[in-house]
Amino acid sequence: MNRLEQTKKIKQAALDNGFTKAGVTSVAPFDEAADRLEAWVSSGAHGVMSYMERNLEKRRDVKNILPNAKSILSLALNYYFDESQGGLIPVGRTLDPPVETGLRVRPTGENTSLKISRYAWGDDYHEVISRMLEKLLEQIKIIAPEAEGRYYVDTGPLLEKATAERAGIGWIGKHTNVITREVGSWVFLAEIILNLDLEPDTPATDMCGTCNLCIEACPTDAITAPYKLDATKCISYLTIELKPQNEIAPALAANMEGWLYGCDICQDVCPWNRFEQQTPLIAFAPREENLSLTKEKIETMEQDEFSKRFRKSPVKRTKLAGLKRNVKAMNS
Repeated sequence: MNRLEQTKKIKQAALDNGFTKAGVTSVAPFDEAADRLEAWVSSGAHGVMSYMERNLEKRRDVKNILPNAKSILSLALNYYFDESQGGLIPVGRTLDPPVETGLRVRPTGENTSLKISRYAWGDDYHEVISRMLEKLLEQIKIIAPEAEGRYYVDTGPLLEKATAERAGIGWIGKHTNVITREVGSWVFLAEIILNLDLEPDTPATDMCGTCNLCIEACPTDAITAPYKLDATKCISYLTIELKPQNEIAPALAANMEGWLYGCDICQDVCPWNRFEQQTPLIAFAPREENLSLTKEKIETMEQDEFSKRFRKSPVKRTKLAGLKRNVKAMNS
């Protein structure tokens, strides 16, 4: 099997396993992207995310992760779910074997509840995608028995967005999220670093043009310039990354617009998201309890209820104390 044939088989295996897009790039150092990251960190725009300060040498050169690496398989998974259709959705996954654990309800009509970022409506993507990556790597080893690999989904010292852009998955938009031509920006990113010499894809071209809608729509002015984000002003950072013991500055809290966990404003206004498509993965279907929260419910919630409601949900990351802090900030 030649290089091109092997690459096609591996990318097809990724699509067969449920990924939306698959692309390949070389392991040449990400010098330009790493320099931007270092400058961003040096400016303090990363806030309390100290993990961004670590492993810069691995982010720059993936051979510091896997010394015999030759290629990176970059993957995107569409998570968009249209909440307006109504009806009952069985909880489970399209993964083998499917696991049925109950029912979910998609909300109908006007929704005045506190808002949670769309990526966190269903199950924790780390858990869902890690299983997909594990299975895919096993299949890659069948295609190429000599294959060795390391996989990551937002968990390792990789420049995921730069990798996706160089692998042709999509370009980094002015809001700093990756945008795909096929399904917009509602995608999770994942990677498998491989010791296989695969055929690289053509890097994606920036298609934002003169559009500045994301910059204009951000209520806290977190997008300080095209392609530049001050995380310390970002609602997602404030409601998730900022530790529960840290207060949200009143000037920023006044512009949170009801976002309890995360924020989707810059994606909601992006013209490329007119190409959004419903994900086939019902693991990402909205849980009713994630879309019907009120300030009163959060203020009176006890730890047992929090643990039950947000089991296997990304929302558990911010802890109950974080949600209460977020509501307190909105009330101040």
